[in-house]
Order: sequence, then C-alpha cells, then structure tokens
Amino acid sequence: MRWLLTASGLSADVPISQLAEAKEGKGGPFWLDLQDPGPEDYEALRSQLGIHRLTVDDISKGGQRPKWEQYPGYVFMVLITPVWAQSELSLREHYLCLSTDWVVSLHRGEAPWFDRVRQRDASDPALARAGANFLTYTVTGAIVDACFSSLDAIDDAVDALEDRLVEGATNRDLSEINLLRHAVTDLRRVLGAQRDCFQMLVTQGLGQGQGEASLYYRDTYDHLTRQYETVDSLRDLLSGAMDTYLSNVSNRLNGTMKALTVVASLFLPLTFLTGFFGMNFAYQTSVVQRTGIAFAGAILLMFLSLAIQLVLFRRRGWL
Repeated sequence: MRWLLTASGLSADVPISQLAEAKEGKGGPFWLDLQDPGPEDYEALRSQLGIHRLTVDDISKGGQRPKWEQYPGYVFMVLITPVWAQSELSLREHYLCLSTDWVVSLHRGEAPWFDRVRQRDASDPALARAGANFLTYTVTGAIVDACFSSLDAIDDAVDALEDRLVEGATNRDLSEINLLRHAVTDLRRVLGAQRDCFQMLVTQGLGQGQGEASLYYRDTYDHLTRQYETVDSLRDLLSGAMDTYLSNVSNRLNGTMKALTVVASLFLPLTFLTGFFGMNFAYQTSVVQRTGIAFAGAILLMFLSLAIQLVLFRRRGWL
C-alpha cells in the first residue's frame, strides 16, 4: 500500500511511477508512505530518489535498532513504536528517509498512528507546503506519540499487579512481574537510543536553514524524555512489586511455620505424659492395674496441659 501526500492532496494506493512526477513537480515537498514495500519500491527509491544501497539493505532485512545516519542528500532514521497488546510487547520498526524536498516512510504492517496525520495534512494543503522539516516533525511526532498509549496500558497493568500482591501473591503474579520487567527493559533500551536520534535531529536537522524546525523537534524530544522517565518509574515500581511479592511469600511461610510450631508444642506435654505413664516399672503398672484413678488422672492432666497452652498461646497472639 502506498500513500502520497503533496500540496495537491492525498492519494492512496498510488503507482510507484508517480514518484518521479512528485519529485519533479512544483508543488513543494511530498510525503510518501510505503506499507509492506516490495522489490519494485526499493528499486524506485534507489533510481529516483538516490537512496543508498546500504539503506535499502537495512530496510529489507529489518531487525534494526533506532539510529541516525547521514547520507549524501538525505538522512536515514530508524524509529520504533512499542505496542502493548494482550500482555505482550511488540516493537514496530519505521524506516525514514528525510530530505529537504521529500519524506519517505516505510513500515511493515499497518500504522494506525499515521491515519490522523494523513487526514489532517490532506485537509489543510498549507501544511504540506510548510516544508519537509514540518512534514518530518508530523511523521516522527506521530511515531513517538503512539508510545504513550502503550505506556499507559503497562502502567495500568503494574497498578493492578500491585493490588493483587497486597491481597495475596501467587505464582501467576511472579510470572507477570518477570514479563513486565522484560517489557520495561526493552522499552528503556529502545527509548534511550531513540532519544539520542532526536538529539541529532534537533542539533543538525535535515540540512541548512531549518529555522524554527528545531523548535518542533525539541517538542518531540521532550515527549521522548517524558516517556523515558515514565519507563524508569515503571522499572522502580516493578522492583518494589518484586520486593512485595517476596515479602508476601515470606510472611505466608512464617505463618505456616508458626502454625506447625504451635501444633508441635501442643504435643510436647502429651508425648511426655504418655511416655511417663507408659514406662514398664513394676510399681507403676501395679498401681494402674489396681485402680482407675491413675488412668483418669493422666487423661485429665493431658487435657489440662492442652488448655493451659492454648490460653498462653492466645494471650501471646500466636493463635
């Protein structure tokens, strides 16, 4: 799927041959968005826009980290949008070729965060004529701002996890803690590198005469900084959640050990009394055989020892 935005408007599913017309046109800069690009798209980028072969190789192979590379006539950027869905983090890669005359974005799969940008810029042709710097700001800003919804979803998941840990920790909670910690670690790695890319965009821009464009780029850089700080906060919260889980498990183990200790303590005097009266001495067995008072006294003494222990344990808060 190809979208082409020029000062004349937005065209969807345009043939790749129209790229040459847009480049030679007098309507100002344009934005070409390619979804699931193929070999013919790569060839058109090389032949008509002068995209370097190394850039095309990076785009076709994928698996890139956020980066900024300066090539003759354009800047190559790799930006990543994290998407949190169904308790799983996926990283959507965006490849941007940025020039003072055009902006080309490539991605695999749908990019719904571009829909609002295309509709807004198409409804106001003056935005497209504002220059490639402003188009770069709108495209990169949409990629960066799409991360906020994922961060909010992860934050909600961490809050729900903390509430469950207070009520009682389970093995499922431990698995979720580890899952969230891995996701937050990946987010921190991606956002840290992405922030460095935007630092280059703020300081160097797309070329000479970027003017007020650096003000817009700094706004997006501020959004990235907020996201990075949010990820740091989430990492601290997950460390606290792990401590809460371990404390909860330890308290539960202490309660179990206390219950077992109380049961064992109750049987100590019983074991002593039964052992004492069970000794096979001639005098003791003759007394027990002549009268039932000794047997009844032993039974009464056992119940009395249990009652005394129960009262003592309850006063000390062990029961």
